[in-house]
Amino acid sequence: MLRSMGVSVSVLASGSCGNCSVISSATTRVLVDAGISSRETVKRMRALEADPRALSAIVITHEHRDHVAGLYTMAKRFKLPVYMTGATYDAWHRDTRDSKGERCSIEKLETFSSGRSFQIGDIAITPFTIPHDAVDPVGFTFKTEGVKIAFATDLGYMPASVRHHLEDCDVLVIESNHDLEMLRVGPYPWSVKQRVLSRVGHLSNDALAEFFSGDYDGSAAYVVLAHLSEQNNHPELARGMAEGALERRRTLLFNRVLLASQAQPLQPIRL
Repeated sequence: MLRSMGVSVSVLASGSCGNCSVISSATTRVLVDAGISSRETVKRMRALEADPRALSAIVITHEHRDHVAGLYTMAKRFKLPVYMTGATYDAWHRDTRDSKGERCSIEKLETFSSGRSFQIGDIAITPFTIPHDAVDPVGFTFKTEGVKIAFATDLGYMPASVRHHLEDCDVLVIESNHDLEMLRVGPYPWSVKQRVLSRVGHLSNDALAEFFSGDYDGSAAYVVLAHLSEQNNHPELARGMAEGALERRRTLLFNRVLLASQAQPLQPIRL
């Protein structure tokens, strides 16, 4: 149930070319992943009338480029602390170079461990392990002002441990990556198709629909379908599968289905 008017969720970009969102409370603003350029992040925040200079920190789910491409520049430009697991930082540090070819470092690094909550301002954040082919990938829940928001993208399947963290959410941002038939006949090499379909790959429309029609508790006012593949999915396919699975649980106030986009920011969800 919604209890606050001071919390918002803004998905700036979502997809295989870059992921970035902002969670805001009355006093704190957290950037979730930095997978698009610093310039584009700033542009999209300002389009939503959000000031990037008011950001409090960046939290990172994992080290894949579509989640960290703009991290170094954003952190340096706005002097932001960055929160990630130690293993994720090591992988990012090993693979990231500056314009001189030297390894990049985060000046204000804060490490966390999956399962252990931490605080940024008035937002309590709980990272949880997700099944994906990165070194130490996590999803997040954010709790502030009586509101709970969950992010779960880049996961090959929905284990009980993840389902547990998605309970009692007011906003659920969750992966609906691909349509199985589009992926099967699509242009990806077979090795990439196998990776996407694996238990450490990406969640399909069908797998998400199975979750919605089964173990999902139906609590979210808003469900945001995220990380849609531009090659192997179509927004209306993803929406149709999700809404069909949620049909008996949807009301005017709960389980309103929204689509996150790669090309443009989603209008802020205000709670």
